[in-house]
Amino acid sequence: MPIVIPEDIPAYSLLSQNAFIMGAKRAKHQDIRTLEVLLINLMPTKIETENQILSLLANSPLQVKITLLSTASYIGTNTPKSHLDKFYVNFNDISGRRFDGAIVTGAPIEHLKFEDVAYWNEMKDIMGYLKTHCTSTIYLCWGAMAGLYHFHKINKVMLKEKVFGIFSHKIVEQDLLLNGLDSIVKIPHSRNAGIDENAVRESRLKVLLESELCGITALKDEKDFYILAHPEYGKDTLLLEYERDKKKGLDIAKPLDYFGENEEPILSWRSSASVLFSNWLNFSVYQDTPFVL
Repeated sequence: MPIVIPEDIPAYSLLSQNAFIMGAKRAKHQDIRTLEVLLINLMPTKIETENQILSLLANSPLQVKITLLSTASYIGTNTPKSHLDKFYVNFNDISGRRFDGAIVTGAPIEHLKFEDVAYWNEMKDIMGYLKTHCTSTIYLCWGAMAGLYHFHKINKVMLKEKVFGIFSHKIVEQDLLLNGLDSIVKIPHSRNAGIDENAVRESRLKVLLESELCGITALKDEKDFYILAHPEYGKDTLLLEYERDKKKGLDIAKPLDYFGENEEPILSWRSSASVLFSNWLNFSVYQDTPFVL
């Protein structure tokens, strides 16, 4: 079954080339219980992030309808206002609705204390809402740090050097989210902060993936997942970030294990990312969600 998105959103024309998608009008004629998934998009380049995450949710055997949410207390300038007005809702717009699943993206604000983030109070309201109105949520990168801090009092820790590139991970404890993954799981990282791993090991959180080079990467509580990385990244995302930072004059090393011959990026994590999101949709959302929201 396809992913259901508006025909005029930029991702529609992009995904129609290599994924099974369906317009909202056609979807209404199918007698199928569509899964409702909320995407809380905190990234400045919202359209790029939409395309990345929607492509991972596509081609599932489940029909998935996406609701895009952006913060009202802070509105970035990197995404056209017309796009936000047309395709996004704010937290007040979804009050009372229940969702089968939700995804909270990262944001390039690791250097800020959580309480100093312009939309932190709104984020706390959103995360609290997801606990009671959503079957399962995936938190990515800064979103994962925020969720771990808010729900489990796990502090964020600034790093001496940016974790940047493609890192290999081992499976620490088996979970249905990891079903079908290889013994070595490659995932992109791009972050200047980590988490207090000692506090994690003293908590009831379940550690799923860990890397010798960058530490704990994936965790789980009763129903939600925290991934301190960017499995959704496209082939060129790290390249664009590297070139951007070099133009700014920042002292940044090349992304680890990313470039091949002729300095061309190698896409080595796509299959793992697809498995992660497909497993989440199937085992943590579809299998557990109530039929009537």
